Amino acid sequence: MMETLKKLRTKITIGVVGGSDLEKQKEQLGSNVLDLVDYSFPENGLMAFHNGKQFHAQSFKDYLGEDRLKEFINFTLHYIADLDIPKKRGTFIEFRMGMLNVSPIGRNCSHEERNEFEKYDKEHGVRAKMVKVLEEKFGDKFNLKFSIGGQISFDVFPKGWDKTYALQHVSQFTEIHFFGDKTMPGGNDYEIYTSPKVTHPHHVNSPADTLRLLNEIWLSK
Repeated sequence: MMETLKKLRTKITIGVVGGSDLEKQKEQLGSNVLDLVDYSFPENGLMAFHNGKQFHAQSFKDYLGEDRLKEFINFTLHYIADLDIPKKRGTFIEFRMGMLNVSPIGRNCSHEERNEFEKYDKEHGVRAKMVKVLEEKFGDKFNLKFSIGGQISFDVFPKGWDKTYALQHVSQFTEIHFFGDKTMPGGNDYEIYTSPKVTHPHHVNSPADTLRLLNEIWLSK
């Protein structure tokens, strides 16, 4: 993937957007991710970098306020405490610059436990049921949106702070391609995948699928 990105940069402008923070993005793409791409948008673009330099930041804590934030966290932790699932570990709520990441099993689970929970969640809809409860209680009350992504967690952020938030940083481009796997309603790629600002949305099923499309569209010509 890294070699492909290097080749692509000679042909097009590349940006990476994700719900995780910059450190997680570095874990996934390499510690030099800011040097590999033109734009990097951790936390859905609430932090934004261009050519390795940060030019934008927004805070979920400042938006929600301490009292409402505490109310939400208390309710969520009570829900998880009463949740009957095969395993629980630690770090059930991860506080990020622009959102909260909630994991019923806990982000401290091992790789094997992560895969086990993903399979269990597909069968029992643990995250979907939890999101439904939280949406009904806090969605309109606090203007919050919930997005299931990855294997073990879901994101919580103000409405409009999904991945489409990052598009404001690249408004100068008339052609935008987006590649994502969670493109179904409720998935954390859905809003940007269906945004009219994205001229070429691409659904992918794996990194290999992404590489295939990148080669077909740009590198094989």
